Amino acid sequence: MRAATATAADVRRVAIVTKEEAALPDVQQFLAAAFHTTFLNSADQILPLLSQVPLDAIILDIDTVAETTNGGLDVLSELRRINEDFVLVALTRSKNRSVRVKAGELGADEFFVAPVDFRELQIVLERALEKRSIEIENRRLREQLVSKYSFCDLIGGSEPMRRVYDAIVRVADSPTSVLVRGESGTGKELVARAIVAMSPRAEQPFISVNCAALPDNLIEAELFGHEKGAFTGAVAARAGHIEQAHNGTLFLDEIATLELPLQSKLLRVLEEHTVQRLGSKTSKKIDFRLITATNDDLEELVREGKFREDLYYRINVIPIFLPPLRERAGDIALLVEHFLRIYSAANRLPLKKIESEAMEILEENQWQGNVRELENLIQRMVLMTEGPVITPKHLPQQILYSSAAKQESLLIPEDGIDFDEEMERIEAAYLQAALNRTNGKKAAAAELLRIDRQRIHYLCRKHKLKSD
Repeated sequence: MRAATATAADVRRVAIVTKEEAALPDVQQFLAAAFHTTFLNSADQILPLLSQVPLDAIILDIDTVAETTNGGLDVLSELRRINEDFVLVALTRSKNRSVRVKAGELGADEFFVAPVDFRELQIVLERALEKRSIEIENRRLREQLVSKYSFCDLIGGSEPMRRVYDAIVRVADSPTSVLVRGESGTGKELVARAIVAMSPRAEQPFISVNCAALPDNLIEAELFGHEKGAFTGAVAARAGHIEQAHNGTLFLDEIATLELPLQSKLLRVLEEHTVQRLGSKTSKKIDFRLITATNDDLEELVREGKFREDLYYRINVIPIFLPPLRERAGDIALLVEHFLRIYSAANRLPLKKIESEAMEILEENQWQGNVRELENLIQRMVLMTEGPVITPKHLPQQILYSSAAKQESLLIPEDGIDFDEEMERIEAAYLQAALNRTNGKKAAAAELLRIDRQRIHYLCRKHKLKSD
């Protein structure tokens, strides 16, 4: 291991990993003059060096750091997994284009084929480091933005979400029942958890039950518990979810799916603050806060006799309405950045980025499945997209088709248009805009529109536009 230090105190740290000792003079002449440079002759020396000093860039000779070039690519991949912020430069003697493509897929920022012009390498490395520095700063700012517009585990800074945050703060300290209403996939359980996190019961049990996910023949025993021998298969006594929530919070999602007999038993629990296990003759005192959620029209179910009116009033003391994603202007970009970070880290992948055009398409989508649909899509794209950037071609065809259809509907309404009339309108609009910008001077407007003066005089008479 050999090191050379440039004169500047805040100089970037670069390691070059190769067994080619002949490269040392060029490294000294071009790289050591601009960077704090460390020369390593083995990949095994990289991790010990990283434990001692931070590195801004690693120049990796993929032909010599392992027994084969493919082995060198594996080293490259592992380095990218260790740190997404390195600038990684791959060096090779291979003219095979597939090596370059593979290196790029595995995280190489730059690629050089020997013999290497170290003067050019210095320039390219300086540019890459400057670009990476900007990317890191932009990511830090995006993370700050997400942090600024987050509340517990909820992400969003739109006005509808701010109203949700305000409601959570207002109800958190109260023991009052809360009903969270919203479409499927909007994050109703996250609202319940946020209420609990800010409440005096934050350190007590939080029992979450999806009523729609439990079979009809099990849901009563799951909610109320049972004694040994209460029914076939009840080989031991077990506390139900309601009893487990003692001193804490019980969250019942999809409460509208409960059958009427179970609704009656739940109402009795709420009125008497006691719970009785199946097969038991005694009741236990129970203290819990109830938070429920539904995406159904409870009022219509009450009118149809499918939901008890008295239970409805018991659970609907404080309703919180969670908006669908399509009504949360500006939140999609925040959520995309959030999920990209989560699933890139969870899968030990370099942080994926998304092109602005792809982001625009996502922001235009209707998201009938709401945040859950968006999260699933980002998770899939993080895993399935080769390379570091998600582009429009990586988006599902359905979303691309929806975006194209939307643009077409904006151009051509359902009942069609008068083409000639529309062209006349556009022509007149361009003429008026050019005249406005040139203070009514036809000659200047003609130059702006790249037409001759005779034609602009004709067009102004045609559209009855006044000018100088």
